[in-house]
Amino acid sequence: MKLLSASILAAALLAGCGGMSNKTASAPDTPTRTADGVLVGPNGMTLYTFARDTPGAGTSACNAQCAANWPPLPVAETAKPMGGYTIIMREDGKKQWAYKGSPLYYWTKDSKPGDKTGDGVLNGAWKVARP
Repeated sequence: MKLLSASILAAALLAGCGGMSNKTASAPDTPTRTADGVLVGPNGMTLYTFARDTPGAGTSACNAQCAANWPPLPVAETAKPMGGYTIIMREDGKKQWAYKGSPLYYWTKDSKPGDKTGDGVLNGAWKVARP
């Protein structure tokens, strides 16, 4: 039942986001759905975790050029932590979603939903995020 509720919530969030943009929307952008066993953002794109992040530290080790290649999953201004999802503050002062303490990122080389081309990049430091 929880999975069904999460799916309904994800559908409602996607409907409110009005498109496939990575930009922060007025509804909380939480990666509350999965596709093929991995977490995906509100735009349907695969999310990743970074081995150099310390889970639970509340920070991201991916900044500057790293964040240009691995855009953080943004947080809407009105969003609140829920379930396993927390909010961290980035070096640049922006907020980012984390799942079970691990910050979540997109990969710029993924071109469509379902792509997982970032899995294993940098000698395995980047992994698809799994629920």
